Amino acid sequence: MRINIPAVLAEAQAEFDRYETALVTNDVVSLDAFFNDDANVVRYGGGENLYGYAEIRAFRAARSPAGLARTLERTVITTYGEDTAVASTLFRRDNAPGRVGRQTQTWIRFREGWRIVAAHVSVIDEPK
Repeated sequence: MRINIPAVLAEAQAEFDRYETALVTNDVVSLDAFFNDDANVVRYGGGENLYGYAEIRAFRAARSPAGLARTLERTVITTYGEDTAVASTLFRRDNAPGRVGRQTQTWIRFREGWRIVAAHVSVIDEPK
């Protein structure tokens, strides 16, 4: 298996960037489209455990658009073959000093394009 094929890595990076833009602008329609429409998709968030596309979609629809701006750090995207990518990043928000967020996403390329099949988001106190 080839890791980080340049063209595949560029595609995954572009999708990750598009997701980030949709997230911080609360573009719910786009955010919904990034997740695979399937009952097996999982998203663990800062205060919720979401199983299946329907739960993720309901969460997005109800989420407040306030305070979503953030700065990313140490983003690592790794592709495995031509159809799998894992994206991990740290993030900080001005409204949460002393805290650091962590986000991991597993992306799979389907016939209709790249989709997230698993995601984890958590926030911890800044490591000392």
